[in-house]
Amino acid sequence: MLSDDVVIVTGGGNGLGEAAAKDLADYGAHVVVNDLGTSRTGDGESPEAAQSTVDEIEDAGGSAMAHFGDVADVEYTETLVQDAYEEFGRVDGVVNFAGILGPRASIDEMSEDVWDRMTRVHLKGHYSLLHNVSSHWVERSEEDGLESQRSFVGVTSISIQGAETFPHYAAAKAGILGLVRTAAMELYEHNVRVNALSPSADTSREDDDGSLDLFTHQSPHKVSPMVVFMMSDQFDDVTGCTMRAAGDLVGMISDPDFEKRGFRDGGWSVEDLEEHFLDHVLAGEDLTKTGVTYGPGAYFDDWG
Repeated sequence: MLSDDVVIVTGGGNGLGEAAAKDLADYGAHVVVNDLGTSRTGDGESPEAAQSTVDEIEDAGGSAMAHFGDVADVEYTETLVQDAYEEFGRVDGVVNFAGILGPRASIDEMSEDVWDRMTRVHLKGHYSLLHNVSSHWVERSEEDGLESQRSFVGVTSISIQGAETFPHYAAAKAGILGLVRTAAMELYEHNVRVNALSPSADTSREDDDGSLDLFTHQSPHKVSPMVVFMMSDQFDDVTGCTMRAAGDLVGMISDPDFEKRGFRDGGWSVEDLEEHFLDHVLAGEDLTKTGVTYGPGAYFDDWG
């Protein structure tokens, strides 16, 4: 399905990224595995995580290369794309699982540093990768006249519905959707499709205090087939969309749209809104939206 395609998987040292990298290799892709090797809260660095995934791919007969670095560093991702191209002669796809999950805090208690660290990894990391790989693809398209489509998959989250003590994570993941939809419009003429994936999988691992986090018992390997499919030519011309994969469920998430509409000749005054908006335009609508609460049994993104 992906014979000799070259796919960069960031955050490929564990969890969803690791599962995706292995499945991509199983289906014939040369995989460039990036990981910074941090803890779930973004502390520390180690090249071992990416290398471990590469070792397992190669032991299974696949082709892979490890790459150590920070996806939010624009100079690094330029090097990542260039090294992948020089090693394998092409770059066909990128999927960005790089991310952190903490620390968590409510918006009234969250520090600027905690906010910046989370949004830097998730949202700026997507900009950094997409900026450099799209520049590469546009240049290659103009010089070489590429015939097959290239694919970028951003990783979002169900936290975009709202997530208590994760306002920074939810905001970053919602921002990724705006970036994906815009890039899909801009890059389609260059034979590049840009989509998002909202995954959920098991995050059973120790928290910083040594306690075990058990959000769900869904395997990351139930998500990775969707990544392979989105990278394949079976997904050609699908762009600007958000797919969902969680346990035994797959599907597509709708774009934002009007839930209710009201039209009034000459427009709406404050008095018109006071008289008609809640009771007529929004009749029957539940206006108390408390978002998604994470806990045992709830879906949660694993390093996505």
